[in-house]
Amino acid sequence: MSLPPLPESLIPFLKPYIPNNKDDKYITLTYAQSIDSRISAKPGIQTKLSHLETKTMTHYLRSKHQAILVGINTVLADDPKLNCRYLETDNDGELPLIRPIITDPLNKWDYDNSQLSKICEMKQGLPPYILIDDSIEHTKNSLKLKKQGGDYIKLALLKNRKDNWNLIFEELNKLGLNSIMVEGGATIINDILSSNKKLFNSLIITIAPIFLGKDGVEVSPNKQVELKNFKWWNGKQDSVLCGILK
Repeated sequence: MSLPPLPESLIPFLKPYIPNNKDDKYITLTYAQSIDSRISAKPGIQTKLSHLETKTMTHYLRSKHQAILVGINTVLADDPKLNCRYLETDNDGELPLIRPIITDPLNKWDYDNSQLSKICEMKQGLPPYILIDDSIEHTKNSLKLKKQGGDYIKLALLKNRKDNWNLIFEELNKLGLNSIMVEGGATIINDILSSNKKLFNSLIITIAPIFLGKDGVEVSPNKQVELKNFKWWNGKQDSVLCGILK
């Protein structure tokens, strides 16, 4: 399905909150939520929140990064394609490529039967790097993944979770992935927001005009987090908040 045009006002609005160049070291934390700070109606349930114009915005943001990172719970719930469908006007009809990164410490994901595997076969996206714990000896689907150009990356993810994000981002930088768009899910978002270290450069939140209720999956860091240099954009349905850590 083709995306509707990106609202022109979003390009200058987003510019201060995205990398100037894809090769720059830059972490963007971005997600869509309800008014009551829920990103899905229930754990494991795919919940569509974004209006079409902010969905286009998400793909525009992907076009400005080298990699997109999500956690295993998001992958199991949504089976996302994790590619970029924003077509720049000056790139001869070629879609930008973005490398998916999946944090899957216990190696739960059946990559062979995923949507991402299928679109990689059709050359419509890049195969992922799957981050697993270094204790995993036998990985699932490793032959197909490596044949497509992806890989399993072993890291000490289960030993000291507090320092995981420095470890992860340093490893991705070694692999040549500097500009990274972190899209969720809630555990990852809360971990990064709650860290005592500055783990991201900018925060971009899409807020949909809906309450998902007490059973929803909540984004709520375990400490106070303040933003500065923040701006709001209002669309046909959604509002978008951008800012950096105070």
